[in-house]
Amino acid sequence: MGHSETELMLKGYGMTTAEIFYRMPDYRNVINTFVWQHMDLAPDYPELFRFIEFWQGNIEGPLHSVRFTHRKLIGPGEWRHVVGEFPIH
Repeated sequence: MGHSETELMLKGYGMTTAEIFYRMPDYRNVINTFVWQHMDLAPDYPELFRFIEFWQGNIEGPLHSVRFTHRKLIGPGEWRHVVGEFPIH
């Protein structure tokens, strides 16, 4: 069963965005781009590397380069669970 994005963020995951540059299969001098985004865990980036391995094994366009960025959206110390509220006049 998958985890919600909030659960993943509390476990240290963040949003990884990769811009993948690849050569067109029929025109090797033409480079195209593909943008990939997924919740991933820095510094090992298992999801990104799993996707790159999938690409190399199943997609005809050979990779030229990959540029990526990673941003933690929330950290474990930033989350507070509020159970009540006290209204003041």
